[in-house]
Amino acid sequence: MTLARDAGERPRAAATVTRKSPRRVGVGPLTFARLKWTSFAHSCVYLALLVCAFAAGSPQPLTFVLGLTHGLLWIFMSIVCLTAARLRIVSLRLAVAVAVLGGVGPFFGSYEFVREQRRRDASATANNASAPR
Repeated sequence: MTLARDAGERPRAAATVTRKSPRRVGVGPLTFARLKWTSFAHSCVYLALLVCAFAAGSPQPLTFVLGLTHGLLWIFMSIVCLTAARLRIVSLRLAVAVAVLGGVGPFFGSYEFVREQRRRDASATANNASAPR
């Protein structure tokens, strides 16, 4: 680390230029597509829980099983998406949507996965159009 010093000031770190590392497709079993489909499955479990709890009169043990499944999937998806954000497989916005809003409604995370996929597809199309032939 290079230190820079202004007149009469304590040493401070000099400004460094950082560049973004390229977005990864996946690392081992942790891929964008698998996370996306797990998020969709989580949304389906949550929808079934809502229907079961409010429209079907809360039959037990089905409501308990769906609630437990939703809770465990939310914890799993939160940990995995934050790890994937750290590995640059998903964006930080997507990971935060899954981790923070996923407990209340996993539909936020599923929406963010669709949004991210569309952004990636548009970026890939733009890169392919500008590539020399």
